[in-house]
Amino acid sequence: METKWLEDFISLAETRSFSRSAELRHVTQPAFSRRIQSLEAWLGADLIDRTAYPTRLTEAGVVFYEQAVEMLGQIINTRALLRGNRPTAPITIDFAVPHTLSLTYIPKWLSRLEQSFGPLNTRLMALNVHDAVMTLVEGGCDLLLCYHHPRQPVQLDTGRYDMLRLGRESLRAYAHCDKTGAPDFRLPGSAEQPLPFLSYTGNAYLGRMVELILSDQKNPLYLVKRYETDMAESLKMMALEGHGVAFLPESSVTREVRYKQLAPADGDRSAWVVDMEIRLYRERPTAQRGGKPIVDRLWNHLLQLQLASAAKTADKSRSGADVVPDAEEEAAAAGGRSRIRKS
Repeated sequence: METKWLEDFISLAETRSFSRSAELRHVTQPAFSRRIQSLEAWLGADLIDRTAYPTRLTEAGVVFYEQAVEMLGQIINTRALLRGNRPTAPITIDFAVPHTLSLTYIPKWLSRLEQSFGPLNTRLMALNVHDAVMTLVEGGCDLLLCYHHPRQPVQLDTGRYDMLRLGRESLRAYAHCDKTGAPDFRLPGSAEQPLPFLSYTGNAYLGRMVELILSDQKNPLYLVKRYETDMAESLKMMALEGHGVAFLPESSVTREVRYKQLAPADGDRSAWVVDMEIRLYRERPTAQRGGKPIVDRLWNHLLQLQLASAAKTADKSRSGADVVPDAEEEAAAAGGRSRIRKS
């Protein structure tokens, strides 16, 4: 039995999709299916109910899921111990966070949080979204901070994981601009002169968000791919040098827009903008897996902040005052709804 079979099975249990898990695990779907079958043969039990759609676990699969998560967690902790990387102290909170949020959101969020909660000892692992989710599932972190969109949801069992909505992020097109703030490139481009497109790789979460924009429009966008990476910061640097149009999180370009280095390239058309939630997840404590007391204290503190904010909003609403919800606790609006084709 190979550990990658366990990782494959856990991914399938979370996504309920062979094709989606194969994509996330960077293998072909036939190869992924063979690995699941190899695991079932090794165990001598069917883990997947292949007569159902969407995919679901058999009774044996449900039982083995818990064991697989436990085994992977023990393997990871043992490896860390033998490599001299002992598990963090009980007073340290381990975060798994996608690269972009680790640069644009976490620093300011922690600063605001410490003002009400007090000093925090944290350790941050910057990963892609899939690996960050798997780190939580495998017990490699205390908290997962990530993006969420209803059409690209984070697949975590609501019976096992708690979730808080912390804020929202908009993804939109930006380009280098002149001193007046006019962008060098403007959507949609034309068939005669398609715009140079700075793209995410297909396995990047933000890349899938861009695909939602590109596939949901009634009017076509004319783009020609000139550069590809899975890092938003790399796309931003290319856009700053004038290489083309890049879809970037608003929080990652606040300074550049303020100083007229970048400007929105979408003409303020909301159809070319997608909103995502920023969510925080933890594994719900149980008698067998109690978790760190500091994590429980922090979680309860965040809950109280949200309850207080909701009560304040309700009071303003009853009094007839204009309500401006706290961006830290707003749910994200859905993205664009129409269709486009790429050139």
